[in-house]
Amino acid sequence: MKRIGLLSDTHRYWDRKYLEYFEECDEIWHAGDIGSMEVVQKLSAFRPFRAVYGNCDGEDIRKMFGEKLRWRCEDAEVLMTHIGGYPGKYAPDIRTQLYSRPPHLFICGHSHILKVQFDPKLGLLHINPGAAGIMGWHKVRTLVRFTVEGQTFKDLEVIEIPRTESSSCIL
Repeated sequence: MKRIGLLSDTHRYWDRKYLEYFEECDEIWHAGDIGSMEVVQKLSAFRPFRAVYGNCDGEDIRKMFGEKLRWRCEDAEVLMTHIGGYPGKYAPDIRTQLYSRPPHLFICGHSHILKVQFDPKLGLLHINPGAAGIMGWHKVRTLVRFTVEGQTFKDLEVIEIPRTESSSCIL
């Protein structure tokens, strides 16, 4: 059993609350648009860290992380990318991979829209954690925590942080 902290779209924005909210997590996953190596360093120093780069990430982050990442967590196959769409409207760059070999869990970011949705056609769970940073149009910053046990995802929690709270900085 593993407890996961999931975020996306920090866009160089650091909030010490990330560590507070992910204290009980075994791993942290970031679905792209990290924005700075400092965010990578702080999160990876705290917990084992997996990430993909996003469309706004620079060469330093692109050299460290791939555009897509597929791995096993417990007995579940996970696929993560930044621009992925959602069930019924998957992005062209990922659609073939999803349909030819569906994972148990598909994660993406980019839209800044929090979404947790089961895709009955592919039999997978889709999670977009929304945006944890302050860049963009979203009114509330969001993070997600959940547990992976075997091939089961459970105890999913959405954490909402008002954009106006000042415990943070742009790195």
